[in-house]
Amino acid sequence: MSSNKNKTSLVWFRNDLRIQDNTSLSKAILESNTVIAIYCFDKRQFKTDKFGFKKTERYRAKFLIETVQDLKTQLQKLNIPLYVYFDNTELCIAKLEKCFNFDALYLQKEWTNEENNILDKVKNIWHKNFPIYELYNQFLYHPEDVNFELDKFPKIFTEFRKNVEKHSKIRTIKSIYNTNFNKDLIENNKTKIPTLKELGFANFTTHPNSAFPFKGGETEALKRLNNYFFETKKLGFYKKTRNGLIGTNFSSKFSPWLANGSLSAKTIYWKVKEFETLYFKNQSTYWLIFELIWRDYFKYVSMQHQSKIFKIGGILEKKYNWHTNSEEVNKWINGKTNQPFVNANMIELQKTGWMSNRGRQNVASYFTKTLQLDWRIGAAYFESLLLDYDVHSNYGNWMYVAGVGNDPRDRKFNVKLQADRYDTNGNYQRLWLQNTLF
Repeated sequence: MSSNKNKTSLVWFRNDLRIQDNTSLSKAILESNTVIAIYCFDKRQFKTDKFGFKKTERYRAKFLIETVQDLKTQLQKLNIPLYVYFDNTELCIAKLEKCFNFDALYLQKEWTNEENNILDKVKNIWHKNFPIYELYNQFLYHPEDVNFELDKFPKIFTEFRKNVEKHSKIRTIKSIYNTNFNKDLIENNKTKIPTLKELGFANFTTHPNSAFPFKGGETEALKRLNNYFFETKKLGFYKKTRNGLIGTNFSSKFSPWLANGSLSAKTIYWKVKEFETLYFKNQSTYWLIFELIWRDYFKYVSMQHQSKIFKIGGILEKKYNWHTNSEEVNKWINGKTNQPFVNANMIELQKTGWMSNRGRQNVASYFTKTLQLDWRIGAAYFESLLLDYDVHSNYGNWMYVAGVGNDPRDRKFNVKLQADRYDTNGNYQRLWLQNTLF
């Protein structure tokens, strides 16, 4: 423990809702003799956006509640109270700051608009002479370890992947330190995690056909990782099955936990390496890491291009004749297009908050290339509904498919051929187009 015996620190949890491999938390524990934690269900994240969608719909809201409940439990074991609020973040932190008179603030570094705006508001109420430690905590390849200047970042994913695989190392995971913090701090915390109803939603049960029936939280994430890797060894078949459409095991399903940071990319990476040591190494074990590198790539793209990822011309600043026909948008949303494969995927999303990677590519391509609708509307709808919404991957992928991002080929999917290839017997389409449950 640090020799600084009079330091009281605040850890502000954002999209890093875990104990393991959490740099901000580890640093705060090491450098302080009292640590308080905070998580805010920020009211701005539950409002309606300019396209008419609620920014966070019920699926992700429920998953987030479960995640924060688990985080609170894990932190209590370290004698760290988690103060939870449903309000604007800066007001919550100001309230805590008055109570505890903090000496330092620790948080995960973000760089997109909304996160920066909230941080600016927090800085305005924070003691100017006390340090704020912003730490990168969401990458596989840490920004300090990559071989690129941000302004010379590769335009093509393959160039990025080959470079980091050759020249960069993935950091090890440090153990969390035991703490001797005051247990009374836990009992003094009277804040409560909001219910779904308090966030503006009715209670609901998970759809019986959902491909993602799992709960939120680090405990569930690690349980899923252990099951997918070591109990069933499904990791060894990942590359062959990852384009599946039905069921829980055709893909890892790690993305919702990755998105809110209850599981880290590095944790997955080192577990893949453990699997390879214990059992075998093949294309599938590599391919899961390959997908994590894609995730990193989109984070670096958004870091380089900033707010361009939200502009209609994307990072290429290309002009297309985009439309905003609300009737066509609603047909797409409600699964009423002339493509059954698109419809099945959109109904699955509407009823479960989940859609396969194959489905996402097809419905986004249909939206942008066939209907020629403003891709940002589709991206905003995904942001609202998807359990695994991640700002970098969501907008990166939508730009990519729309032809304003990192794909130089500007491809268009043939949805009919895709359906014939990946849903040969039509089982997936029947499952969602004939199913009237819920």
